[in-house]
Amino acid sequence: MGKIWYGGTIYTMNREGESVEAIYEVNGKIADVGTVDQLMDQYKEKVTEQVYFDGVMLPGFIDSHLHIIGHGERLIRLDITYAQSREELINKVEEYSRSLADHKWLIAEGFNENNWEEPDVIHRDELDAICPNHPVILTRVCRHAMVANSRAMELAGIDELTEEPDGGVIEKDDQGRLTGYFHDQAQELLKEAMPEPDQAYLERAINASVDDLLSYGLVSGHSEDLSYYGGYEKTVQAFQNTVEKDQRFRAHLLVHHEIVEDYVEDQGKGHTTDDWLEFGAMKLFVDGALGGRTALLSQAYHDDQSTNGVAIHSDEDLDKLIQQARSYDMAVAVHVIGDLATEKVLNAIAANPPKQGLKDRIIHAQIMRSDLIERMKQLPIVIDIQPTFVSSDFPWAIERVGYSLIKTSYAWKTYLEEGILCAGGSDAPIEEVNPINGIAASVNRRSMFDGNVYLEDESLSVYEAIKLYTVNPAKVINKDHVQGKISPGHFADFVVLDKDPFEVEKSKLDEIKVNQTIVNGRVVYDDQAVNIK
Repeated sequence: MGKIWYGGTIYTMNREGESVEAIYEVNGKIADVGTVDQLMDQYKEKVTEQVYFDGVMLPGFIDSHLHIIGHGERLIRLDITYAQSREELINKVEEYSRSLADHKWLIAEGFNENNWEEPDVIHRDELDAICPNHPVILTRVCRHAMVANSRAMELAGIDELTEEPDGGVIEKDDQGRLTGYFHDQAQELLKEAMPEPDQAYLERAINASVDDLLSYGLVSGHSEDLSYYGGYEKTVQAFQNTVEKDQRFRAHLLVHHEIVEDYVEDQGKGHTTDDWLEFGAMKLFVDGALGGRTALLSQAYHDDQSTNGVAIHSDEDLDKLIQQARSYDMAVAVHVIGDLATEKVLNAIAANPPKQGLKDRIIHAQIMRSDLIERMKQLPIVIDIQPTFVSSDFPWAIERVGYSLIKTSYAWKTYLEEGILCAGGSDAPIEEVNPINGIAASVNRRSMFDGNVYLEDESLSVYEAIKLYTVNPAKVINKDHVQGKISPGHFADFVVLDKDPFEVEKSKLDEIKVNQTIVNGRVVYDDQAVNIK
């Protein structure tokens, strides 16, 4: 017994321009496609329901790189993403602190000093002045840096004599005093003192995140969360109690190298994956972020000649980590932003190739060189790109790295033309999670700050852009036989849009809204309803 879905145009994404009139769905899977008359005639004795949808249907969107719990934290914590000046940020933090009991931690998400007229990072003294009774942590939008006040550093046992960990930076001012600014691995010193989230908190964050993801037409996400919230077992249990239990969103979880042994042991106990919760590549970081000048470049930063970034691991340690993944027949998913970081990763992957059929994932790959693209073509590598970085990184990225590097960077079109599989993600909570924004940024490449178009030759077609969020993420994890298309045998996971992305003006792509999200043949989001579960 099954249902027929019909209404507006249904784009299958099997090939450009292909559409059908109706879908016959049985038990959450697409059984057939065709016209309403054809399907009714062929399956009339089995059709129990005809479901009309109002809009344009596509395969449900897939985010190839995000942090589900981190996105949920942004939704349930103090969000300072949109503070347009240091004064506005300070006011938000001070106001929020009044709602907290004395000595309770204040953790805020998402500041970005590059959006301010005077892009100077908050100093700990400013936080001390407004929050003398609270330990305070402000997480930068990239999540590769934090600012802490004196109370937070005191609880973490950090002072001017504290040594910088490998792959991290603890900033000091001209007098040798701590500024409160911690980069990359140095953040771990603060995290050790922060209160560990309990199970209820994690489940609340996941549920808030999934509710939000569904509202943007996302039916699945490749997420990296497992090493940050008190251990592998507790975090996996939180996903099992939410994502796996509710069966309204499909989560593919990357496994951070620091907890990979826990994962292997867990799988050895017979814990299996299913259509709702599964595990993927081993995740590791090789460099930091462009905004904080910790992405690892092959030359000094154009706007700070004293540094070329931070290497999280030595070449030897990076090689050992990839060997560890191979010993467990795992692919790797590697955070790289700078061109030198990419070079180091390609060297390690070439020396330690994955098992046949596995694809290693390069996450971000923003600052690039032509010779590295040539090397990537020769390896079993896919790239998880974040198209909205073009909108949010320009024009300041040019000042960061200089024209010689920027002219071959953010090279989405070149990657595709060279035959490198690319999938689109948001990196939420780093960027807004809405895939429509990513599609629009891929096509238009227009800065959200000055309105100019940057590296226009790297613009994608609308079809290529939508593939980034449908067909391609499924291919990355070898699930394109069940995800990413509207085709027999695939999951009945759909998004219904209010406008046709192939028909609207390209400049208005970002105005498209989601009417409905369908997962496994069930409406899990409707813009006319509230919180469907």
